[in-house]
Amino acid sequence: MDRDQYFMELAIEEALKAKEKNEVPIGCVIVLGDQVIARGHNLRETEQQATAHAEIIAIQKACKEIGSWRLEDCELYVTLEPCPMCAGSIIMSRVKRVVFGTHDQKGGCAGTLMNLLTDERFNHQCEVKSGVLQEKCAALLIDFFKKLRLKKAKQKKIKKEGNN
Repeated sequence: MDRDQYFMELAIEEALKAKEKNEVPIGCVIVLGDQVIARGHNLRETEQQATAHAEIIAIQKACKEIGSWRLEDCELYVTLEPCPMCAGSIIMSRVKRVVFGTHDQKGGCAGTLMNLLTDERFNHQCEVKSGVLQEKCAALLIDFFKKLRLKKAKQKKIKKEGNN
């Protein structure tokens, strides 16, 4: 297993923690050198906070860990392509490199809808690598949303039968 796959597996472990909490299974780890300095997973539903994305949580922990808002020598591994908010936080915290698992067709800002991370109009750009353990990362999300849709359909059916 190569280095990127190893750290993506750790991000997947974080995504599984989110899934256990009925959160969208997205996980993130931040690495300095060869050491994980921060971990995060989605907590939007748990905390009822729009900003409680895996990347934001991990960035906050990493800054606290190293005692600086500048994460210039850090790499961020995340299971899903960063959204605009997370991409902005990545740029503002000066992360050196971003590695993500699967693309986000609805909100991806690391190449899918736009690429904020390499936009030269900003004063900082990141190296970006996509598709690391893509199938595994995508499967987590596909399975989660499939089960969620089935649950909602079942609840709708029960409610409809109760009204008859």
